[in-house]
Amino acid sequence: MKNQYFGDINDYRKYGLLRALTGNGTLRTAVCWMLTPDDGRRDGKRVSYLYYPLMWQHHDPELFNSLRETVLNKKTRDVREAEKTSLLHNACFHAAPVPDGAPEREEYFKSFMDIAQHSEVIFFDPDNGIEVPSMPFGWKGSSKYTYWREIITAFTSGHSVLVYQHFPRIRRDRFVPAIAQEFAARTGALSVYTFKTSCVLFLLACRRRHLESFQNAAVLAEKSWEPHFQITLHLYRH
Repeated sequence: MKNQYFGDINDYRKYGLLRALTGNGTLRTAVCWMLTPDDGRRDGKRVSYLYYPLMWQHHDPELFNSLRETVLNKKTRDVREAEKTSLLHNACFHAAPVPDGAPEREEYFKSFMDIAQHSEVIFFDPDNGIEVPSMPFGWKGSSKYTYWREIITAFTSGHSVLVYQHFPRIRRDRFVPAIAQEFAARTGALSVYTFKTSCVLFLLACRRRHLESFQNAAVLAEKSWEPHFQITLHLYRH
């Protein structure tokens, strides 16, 4: 995540999904922003939806109005605004920048897990998504990825785990089931939700005790956010 992205259309969908999945705070959430420095690119400029409340507000009026006030009126692009406002209820946050170096990254993750220990859902919000072979842990630029070791630790520590994932340049109808299956195989989760939007994918490894809650939330999210999420529940046996 970069502050320059705050409040763009992907953020609106992202916060809306988090709010729906956690029952607006019924499930306590720990958010790992995985913050990296702004880079001056035009990424995150997609805020034109905020000028059209009749088209967009109905998906989540409270969320829309909060983002509109922050981005358009206050002209602020900073993830700390999500911590100050009611964007995410009953949540804790890790806003330290992600280091590239392996020892520093390990300490960063340990610090986050200490913060998250009483939460039921963990959300990782990397720039790019889950690790790729071309970017080993500890390399320069690795801060843009969440690594399997972190996802696995979070899940086996008793949390359901949600991850933000950009689409690679391969066919999406192949990528989505493949990454969901790998998500399940690596974590041991029997249930994995995928939430596909036009730009990004969200993957949710479900703890068994949360599944019924997520199933109910997914139905509501699909209805209130139609047509922005394509939601699929993948079931596995290990």
